[in-house]
Amino acid sequence: MAQPGDAPEQPQIYLVSPAEFELSRFPDDLGRVLDAAEIACVRLALATRDEDDLARAADALREVCHARDVAVVIDQHILLAERHGLDGVHLTDGSRSVRAARKQLGPDAIVGAHCGQSRHDGMSAGEAGADYVSFGPVGETLLAGGERAEFETFEWWSQMIEIPVVAEGRLTTELVRQLGPVTDFFAIGEEIWKAEDPSAALKALMAGLE
Repeated sequence: MAQPGDAPEQPQIYLVSPAEFELSRFPDDLGRVLDAAEIACVRLALATRDEDDLARAADALREVCHARDVAVVIDQHILLAERHGLDGVHLTDGSRSVRAARKQLGPDAIVGAHCGQSRHDGMSAGEAGADYVSFGPVGETLLAGGERAEFETFEWWSQMIEIPVVAEGRLTTELVRQLGPVTDFFAIGEEIWKAEDPSAALKALMAGLE
């Protein structure tokens, strides 16, 4: 993914895996999407805590992504990222683990931090060495208290902070259109994987940029 100061003129796509998937099918589905669209990075975001399942999935996605020169990171599991040759880690606890991840993985690894709706946490993550910060969800949700990362957060960040920012969670074509001018990446997952044709669903979702 882009490093600080290298923000693209138009937002790039950052794919997120489903929380559950069949290892016999999903790598092929992912490969078809990677072949159909320009993708900056893929995140392995399985909900399981089973080490063997995560390890097998990491190996499978690394093979698919690296064959296409696409970086792949994993949610939270710093040691799995290191041991299975992934490009980095996506941390889900804001800024708290950034320094430890950077120390473990080294200066060349991708270290990203999801910071919910908190600008302060985002800035702290950046100061701790995060390569990017994500905010979300940006769309309407009934989960937790229904909190959303608002347009103003991305607008402020794009004006004040050089570290790339990622918009994610419940994206729609209209939200892509609105946030396009003020974000560097769209993290897209659940929005496309349940569709019969994920590539077509991705194209429709990103039509908001056209």
